[in-house]
Amino acid sequence: GDGINDAPALAQADVGIAIGAGTDVAIETADIVLVRNDPRDVVSILRLSRATYRKMVQNLWWAAGYNIVAIPLAAGVLYKLGLLLGPAVGAMLMSLSTVIVAINARFLGVTK
Repeated sequence: GDGINDAPALAQADVGIAIGAGTDVAIETADIVLVRNDPRDVVSILRLSRATYRKMVQNLWWAAGYNIVAIPLAAGVLYKLGLLLGPAVGAMLMSLSTVIVAINARFLGVTK
């Protein structure tokens, strides 16, 4: 929307998109503002949202996988086999896991 009469529709919508050159009411009510006033930017928004969702799922799978493996090892489930994850090593690996998730998230910026 770009006008005052669009504000109620923007507020009611799941995602309201306003044109940057529109009225202040429309811009304040919208969830997304197209700064360049180009409606084709909506396609870019959709691409970015899909890429963000994919990245979020990747990071959740990584974190879940790490915890599924590391927590039982730290708890001593495989102690009889000689596998034990000590507190210091566990803390280092958890920090490394966090860094991996952060690096993966940074790659969102290079998504085309």
